[in-house]
Amino acid sequence: MMETQDTTTAKGEVSSTTFPPGPKRWWNFLNTMESRKDPLSYYLRLREEYGDIAFFKQGEMPFYVLFDPDDIQRLLEKENKNVTKGEGLDRTKPLLGEGLLTSKGDFHRRQRRLVLPAFHRQRIQGYADVMASYADSYQRKWQDGEVLDISEEMMKLTLQIVGKTLFDRDVSDEASKVGKAVDRLLQGWWLSLLLPQFLFKIVLKLPLPVLRNFQRSIDDLDKLIYQLIQERRESGEDHGDLLSMLLHSVDDEEDNSQMTDQQARDEAMTLFLAGHETTANALTWTFYLLAQHPECEAKLHEELDSVLQGRLPGYDDMANLPYTRMVLSESMRMYPPAWMVGRKSIAPLEFQGYTLPTGSTILTSQYAVHHDERLYPDPWTFDPMRWTPEEKAKRHKFAYFPFGGGIRRCIGEAFAWMEAIVLLASLAQHWKMRLEPNQKVVPQPLITLRPKYGIKMKLERR
Repeated sequence: MMETQDTTTAKGEVSSTTFPPGPKRWWNFLNTMESRKDPLSYYLRLREEYGDIAFFKQGEMPFYVLFDPDDIQRLLEKENKNVTKGEGLDRTKPLLGEGLLTSKGDFHRRQRRLVLPAFHRQRIQGYADVMASYADSYQRKWQDGEVLDISEEMMKLTLQIVGKTLFDRDVSDEASKVGKAVDRLLQGWWLSLLLPQFLFKIVLKLPLPVLRNFQRSIDDLDKLIYQLIQERRESGEDHGDLLSMLLHSVDDEEDNSQMTDQQARDEAMTLFLAGHETTANALTWTFYLLAQHPECEAKLHEELDSVLQGRLPGYDDMANLPYTRMVLSESMRMYPPAWMVGRKSIAPLEFQGYTLPTGSTILTSQYAVHHDERLYPDPWTFDPMRWTPEEKAKRHKFAYFPFGGGIRRCIGEAFAWMEAIVLLASLAQHWKMRLEPNQKVVPQPLITLRPKYGIKMKLERR
């Protein structure tokens, strides 16, 4: 079913615009509630019922959703000059400022140039030993038969690692503050999308306890980060961490300038929070899936035992752990940590024969595309063998995009892959994890895809 709408051109002429197919509601508030209540199912249904492009409204705000890999590639790569970041992430600016995740246009391109050296291959490969050491120390505290919320455990572990690699600092004492700040950000962000931008800004200024607590968490993190920035500025030393690299980066394409303290703070805050949240979720879902597929778990253990022979993994082991990477690839297919991408058009665009006007909000969902049976037969089955080189070569590049794409592709992708492989290898060498019975495991699509109630698992020493 298609919908048409009369629009007035600049010359005052009336023309008829045809929209792509999609759910039609006389009262679009129902669309808003449905897409907010269960967004994963909502976008799956859009793809299944309406095909490779769908249209819906939330209130009076129109949304276009793309599901075809060719269209997704064009949106994220080839049309990058005609689109900008979607508006949803603007709601994170009270915490993240103008970091890479939230900034736009020329400023974003400049910041990306300044941040990129921090993720150079030679720079990050030295962090592998730090990651393995932290994982080993962490798992030594576990007890055989102990029941833990593995989601909470992975958050704590990855937070410690990002604190060391980003700041060269043990942030264990700050872990609870950071965790609360992230929780408030994610919950508040999702609720904020129900409000128009102007109303959101007003609500932020209200003296509500939840907002005061959220601001207090931001102030605590700011105090820590600005203190570290000041110490580095005064000493001029390179601690070998990402913060040192940020402060020493020079924009040699323009004016040889460096980041201000505010810019360094925003990038550090973005890397600090996003850098542990996504990896922790990826590992949590991986252990959840392995617990349900003992044959895959056994194959993983066989590879780890053969390659590592009881020692800690290092950077040079990455190429020798292909099945470990395949397990993580399949986990992030089924539960992509970043489950949706949004762009806003700054020029008219055409997809699937429809013209999307300037100012259109265009979405695509990794979760929905990764579960498309045309791309992945039996998509709800966990099968790491989908990721052999031969199977990967059969699929479109954008049939799988857990780290986004184009000029806004995750700058820390190589760091994240290395961390996930090192941590999975370090922990799975020593432990099996078994799901506790009668618990409710539900994906919660906030900014990242978290388990809503955590995941309790019983540890079994290998």
